[in-house]
Amino acid sequence: MIPNHPVTSDCDFQSTQDSNYQERADKPEEACGVFGIYAPGEDVAKLTYFGLYALQHRGQESAGIATFEGDRVHLYKDMGLVSQVFNESILSELLGTIGVGHTRYSTTGSSRKVNAQPAVAETRLGNLALAHNGNLVNTVQLRDELIRDNINLVTTTDSEMIAYAIAQEIDSGLDWLDGAIKAFHRCQGAFSLVIGTPVGIMGVRDPHGIRPLVIGTIGENPVRYVLASETCGLDIIGADYLRDVEPGEVVWITEAGLASYHWSQQPRTKLCVFEMIYFARPDSVMHNETLYSYRMRLGRRLAQESPVDADIVFGVPDSGIPAAIGYSQESGVKYAEGLIKNRYVGRTFIQPTQAMRESGIKMKLNPLKDVLVGKRIIIIDDSIVRGTTSRKLVKALRDAGAIEVHMRISSPPVTHPCFYGIDTDSQDQLIAARLSVEEIAKQLEVDSLAYLSWKGMLEETQEDTNNFCSACFTGNYPIPIPEQVKRAKLVLEKVTV
Repeated sequence: MIPNHPVTSDCDFQSTQDSNYQERADKPEEACGVFGIYAPGEDVAKLTYFGLYALQHRGQESAGIATFEGDRVHLYKDMGLVSQVFNESILSELLGTIGVGHTRYSTTGSSRKVNAQPAVAETRLGNLALAHNGNLVNTVQLRDELIRDNINLVTTTDSEMIAYAIAQEIDSGLDWLDGAIKAFHRCQGAFSLVIGTPVGIMGVRDPHGIRPLVIGTIGENPVRYVLASETCGLDIIGADYLRDVEPGEVVWITEAGLASYHWSQQPRTKLCVFEMIYFARPDSVMHNETLYSYRMRLGRRLAQESPVDADIVFGVPDSGIPAAIGYSQESGVKYAEGLIKNRYVGRTFIQPTQAMRESGIKMKLNPLKDVLVGKRIIIIDDSIVRGTTSRKLVKALRDAGAIEVHMRISSPPVTHPCFYGIDTDSQDQLIAARLSVEEIAKQLEVDSLAYLSWKGMLEETQEDTNNFCSACFTGNYPIPIPEQVKRAKLVLEKVTV
C-alpha cells in the first residue's frame, strides 16, 4: 500500500512513464469482468477459463482463477490476456467444485501482478476469493478502518478492502452470508462481486446495480449455477441464462441450491448506460435483447437527428459498426467497410519507432483506399474522449482519398469522469468538457460533427429512462462522490497521462 495515497478503484492504470510503451486508447475502458461457477463433477477451472475468455473485452491486463477443493483454495493469476496466463498444465492443477475468475483492466496507479484478482483473504471459516467489477467511492474511509484494525493491505485495490471487510465480519462471529452482508453495508459505490468460499459462491450487486451480473444454469438433476458479468460468458460454456442478479441482491449458491437475499432495502436501478452503448459485447443480452439491436437503434436515431448528404457510411470497427448499419438503413446512405481492424493487436511491450507512433492509428485501423477515394463519407463512432485518436483517424481517411469526412457519434458528449468502474479522464482532459461541438469539429478537422442526443440515447433503450446512470454525460452522479476522491483522480491523471 502506498502511504498516504488514497485508493480509488479496484484497478490501477499503467503510467505512460513506464518503460513499456503503450499508447493510451481514446476510449473509455471497462475495468473488469467477473465469473463464478458452482458445479460439482465438472472441470470448473476449464469452464472458468472459457468464461473469462468470452469476457476478455472487459479487461486485458491481467487474469486470475481461484478454485475451491473442500477447504483448500488453489489460485493462479498473472499479467496478460487469459490465453497468455493459462495453459492446460496450469488449469489441471486448479482442482475443485467452485471456481472464481477475473479479467482486469486497471484504472489508477501502477499495473502490477500483486493487484491481479481474485483477491484472497483468510477467515475463521476458511479462505474466500473475491472478484470485483466496479469502484468504491468511500475507499479512504474503508482503508482507514481496516488499517486501524491492524489489517495489512498489500495491494492498491479496493477489491482487497472488500475481501478483508468480509473477513473482519466473519472473524467477529458471523457466518458467511451475514458477515458478507454486513460488509456490503460498509461499501459505497459500484460493485458487482463474485465471492467463492469452501461451501458456496455468492453473486452480489450494489443497490444501484451500476455494473451488470447475470445468473446461468448448466444441466439438470442437479442444476449447476454460473455467474458472469455478461451473458456471453454463459453462452461460451453452454449455460442457459436464468436472470440478472438484481440491484441490492446477494445470491448464495451452495449444495442446497440458490437462495436470494435483498441485503439493501432501498435499491434504485442505475445500470451504466455505457455498458449498452459500448462496453458489453454486442451479442450479450440486456433487457431481453442483444445489445446489437440497441446499438442499431442508436444509429437509426442518429440518422433522424443528424442527417447529412454523403456517398457511404461506415463504423469504426468494431463498436461503431451496428450504429453505422442502423444509420444506413434509416438514411438510405450506402453502407460500406472503410476501415479494416487488425484484431490481433494487443498490448505490446516493444516500442514503435517515432514515425510509427505519429501514425499510430494504422497499427489498429487501416483505411481501404479504393473504397474511400473521391467519396463523401460518414464515419460512425460510439464516443469521443480526448479526441486524439479521432483526429488521427480523420487524417488517415483524408490521406486515403475521402473528399468529405462527416463524423457522427452514437452517444452524447462525454463531459464528466466516471468514478464507478470505467477508466475515463479527469474533466480537464475530456474534449467535450472544454470545447463546443463546433470547436471539436474544427480540432478534428471534419466537415461536420454531430452527437446523439441524451434523450435519444435513453429513449432507444425502450426501458424506464430513470433506470440508467448517465453521469459521464450529465454530471448527475447517483452515488455522491467525495471531494477527496475527485481530487485524487485529477492528481493521478496528471501523473499518468
